[in-house]
Amino acid sequence: MRKMLCSGMCTSTVQLPGKVAVVTGANTGIGKETAKELAQRGARVYLACRDVQKGESVAREIQLITGNQQVFVRKLDLADTKSIRAFAKDFLAEEKHLHILINNAGVMMCPYSKTADGFEMHMGVNHLGHFLLTHLLLEKLKESAPSRIVNVSSLAHHLGRIHFHNLQGEKFYHAGLAYCHSKLANILFTQELARRLKGSGVTAYSVHPGTVKSELIRHSSFMKWMWWLFSFFIKTPQQGAQTSLYCALTEGLEILNGHHFSDCSVAWVSAQARNETIARRLWDVSCDLLGIPME
Repeated sequence: MRKMLCSGMCTSTVQLPGKVAVVTGANTGIGKETAKELAQRGARVYLACRDVQKGESVAREIQLITGNQQVFVRKLDLADTKSIRAFAKDFLAEEKHLHILINNAGVMMCPYSKTADGFEMHMGVNHLGHFLLTHLLLEKLKESAPSRIVNVSSLAHHLGRIHFHNLQGEKFYHAGLAYCHSKLANILFTQELARRLKGSGVTAYSVHPGTVKSELIRHSSFMKWMWWLFSFFIKTPQQGAQTSLYCALTEGLEILNGHHFSDCSVAWVSAQARNETIARRLWDVSCDLLGIPME
């Protein structure tokens, strides 16, 4: 039954010697399993984590399991643009290539709070943090083409809306909906990014990993209870990582640039997520908020 509900496995046999990958939030859950699989295939993998100590422990574990010693931990706090810029600066000085960027880290159902730069936490971490990181690493991805960007979104995007007049949740706020809004932003970002990257050799995909047992629900007692109650139907982190891996590794996927995936197949997205006008406006607003020059 669990296998039926957790369908969708990455069956690619692609090996990654000489390839470089960055996985955000790789010290736990889906990110950890994604990084482990990339390392197993021979990639040079960077675990971009807020908790460096925990990241180091995971890196040692992955090195031991895979035999790949090229697994590194670097500090990345997506709630602080200074940390994001410092990570990117150091990475670009250290590496000549970047072939896979997996924007996996995220927060869910936080009480109202703001990032170091004054952004609402969900929108700041889940969308704006990864938007800035991708922007800073984009030239390296282009130089390393063919390369791929995978943005971890959620089925929850169906309940999301982009309220430009309340993007930071200061006029009204609901923790659950704030998460949904940020996951919608992930899909809109992916689609606009894919449009802008046409012909560059860099492709972008968004994914719904499924309902996965992870630390993401730590802020919600209700969700913890629900996860426990329906634990038989919930994916393991290893199962949850499959669609990210599918989009990062599957040969010939370039023709589906910008698409959304679930269970290793193209998935339906909401009408809001298909709105090119909203996607372009969100891109411009994000650039403005982050101080990125608009093209």
